[in-house]
Amino acid sequence: MIEMKLMGRLSSYGRMIKFSHSIFALPFAFCGAALAASRVGIRLEQICWIVVAMVGARSAAMGFNRLVDWKIDAANARTKDRELPQGRISCAAVVVFVILSSAVLVFAAFQLNSLCLVLTPLALGIVFFYSYTKRFTWGTHFFLGLSIAVAPIGAWIAVTGYLGIEILILGGVVVAWVAGFDVIYACQDAEFDRLYGVFSIPQKFGIRKAFLIARIFHITTFGLMLGTGLIFALGKLYFVGLCIVGALLFYEHWLVKNEGLSRLGMGFMNLNGIIGVVYFLFTIGDLLIAK
Repeated sequence: MIEMKLMGRLSSYGRMIKFSHSIFALPFAFCGAALAASRVGIRLEQICWIVVAMVGARSAAMGFNRLVDWKIDAANARTKDRELPQGRISCAAVVVFVILSSAVLVFAAFQLNSLCLVLTPLALGIVFFYSYTKRFTWGTHFFLGLSIAVAPIGAWIAVTGYLGIEILILGGVVVAWVAGFDVIYACQDAEFDRLYGVFSIPQKFGIRKAFLIARIFHITTFGLMLGTGLIFALGKLYFVGLCIVGALLFYEHWLVKNEGLSRLGMGFMNLNGIIGVVYFLFTIGDLLIAK
């Protein structure tokens, strides 16, 4: 009985932070680590602590976001069944969860190197700040991308011990990619956002223009991925993967253009998860072949 309650509790926390959506950040964190390793090498313990840091950072960020947004979630028909609005998890419990998750990140950063540890407050500040941006700027999608872009940049620093200018282009990939699909995803809440005073690109410009802006973000994504390949002198396999990513991005926009908001469910999110995984697999594959 105790084990069942514990599993139920863990499941509730997993649903609250959408643990399965780690697929958006982890592949790019591993890309950052792999590109760094191609320069200075990497140890197994570094990989392990990067994973721990990622789990801690994302758990803290999502827990904080749910805490800050629980009243908005409760008012929105699409999100009213989440754990906090339904009372399945208390606000006090989420506060403790965020503190513990942040502590996990700090400890992992300490195990990695001094620069990671020093920059941890900045990383947490970025991911926490995103939760407030929908209250005052339609550029909130950009800030979501920025918060997830912390992953590849942080992983690079974890391996190399310094911030290389070249890794910032991969950070830009993540900003543009995440902002693009978040703009599309936010279209389903455009009417609610207008009524409730939540800022977003669909709320500001309308759904039709939001789709166009999302396409611009993803064209930028593809261009920055191309630039990443050139800057890091990646080979043919990387660019084959880039063609596949481009086709998947095209398919994503074809779906929403031809089938509308009805496709903005788990299938849409899974498609974006696949894009991240494909990009990572072809990047690491190219780096391994180069060796």
